Amino acid sequence: MKKVAWRSPSNIALIKYWGKHGVQLPQNPSLSFTLQSSFTETQIAFAEAKGLQIDFHFEGKENEKFKQKIVNFIKSLENQDSNKYEFLKNIYLKIDSTNSFPHSVGIASSASSMSALALCLCSIEQEIKGLTFDSASFFRQASFLARLASGSACRSVYGGVTVWGETPILTDASDEYAIPFPFDLHPVFQDFRDSILIVSSSEKSVSSRAGHALMNHHPFAEVRYQQANTNLAALIDALKVGDMENFIKIVENEALTLHGLMMNSEPSFILMHPNTLKIIEKIREFRQITGLSVCFTLDAGPNVHLLYPQKEEWRIRQWIEYELSAFCENRYYIHDQVGKGAEQIKV
Repeated sequence: MKKVAWRSPSNIALIKYWGKHGVQLPQNPSLSFTLQSSFTETQIAFAEAKGLQIDFHFEGKENEKFKQKIVNFIKSLENQDSNKYEFLKNIYLKIDSTNSFPHSVGIASSASSMSALALCLCSIEQEIKGLTFDSASFFRQASFLARLASGSACRSVYGGVTVWGETPILTDASDEYAIPFPFDLHPVFQDFRDSILIVSSSEKSVSSRAGHALMNHHPFAEVRYQQANTNLAALIDALKVGDMENFIKIVENEALTLHGLMMNSEPSFILMHPNTLKIIEKIREFRQITGLSVCFTLDAGPNVHLLYPQKEEWRIRQWIEYELSAFCENRYYIHDQVGKGAEQIKV
């Protein structure tokens, strides 16, 4: 059997995507840092077969739940373009996937895993059809496919900073796929650090799918979508010129807005834990005392992403170990940084 393999990273959104319509289309644009060390590696061996047949192993073990999600995703592609994805109707796929990070630790595993899967499927299409895509077309198609599997996964195929969602300020931006940051990124952000402080490794009380659905009738939905566009424009400016003060203000505002939307939705959810708030208080206190450029963001859960420049790494990581780790589950945290994006693996 022929084989393909890809390594694809997770990402952390700075401008949050919350609320969707149609088939995995965002209600507002989002922007994210692609991570470096938090990734999924997926290898697929494939051969012609009668019908769609899939074997799936995660971390060396069969995983029926993930397998069914992949089966449903691949079958759903017929509704997108039955001719284009004809090659997936009669095929055997032996999928082996591993993560470089534990599950449920505040790192978007669906983003890394589904982008890795999408990249592999694009490579398989090339092999079977004898096609050769230019790099831009290949990654755009992979981003499109990844979005259908898990919205935020479309941002993981690119490195650095990625934007997903139509917005008046970026003519090339699309709801259907992500694009790389279309400007020169200020050097201070090119190797920015992200330390993930694990407040809880328990499963979230609400899935992302259910969370997005809460925006369908949310009283503040339209105001939120306008706010996201305004914040995106301001954050892009900050990323271009290295404006750390505005970067911090916008990123923290977006994180707290996300959780505010969940707290005043119907039904409502409080996903932050007491130690989440304690860490946030410590970050703001530390920033005021030291003047260091450190800030936080959150995903839809209790764990805290601590963001800071590479030049301040030593002092901030010591502070994490000696003070912030006390608020982490089993004093557990993960150090990561802005990365270069997905990478094909030779097999």
